[in-house]
Amino acid sequence: MHFTTDYSPFKIIYNFNPLTPLDLIPLLVDERVSRDGNREEQVEKALHESVQQQVHKKNEQYSFKANKGIKKVIFEPGD
Repeated sequence: MHFTTDYSPFKIIYNFNPLTPLDLIPLLVDERVSRDGNREEQVEKALHESVQQQVHKKNEQYSFKANKGIKKVIFEPGD
């Protein structure tokens, strides 16, 4: 699992985590399971949205920690 996204990169791209190397071997055409395409698309979109939200949240946390000791200085014309 990646620290920022809380998912493995394989899960984000292929929507499942392989348990063994045998899970990566492509199945024959007759043995593939037919899935509802619309439902799969909705699941993929929901996963990608949650990953984007998680990345945004982690970026805000990183920037807050990095800028914690920084004093904001505003310059006026003529300074």
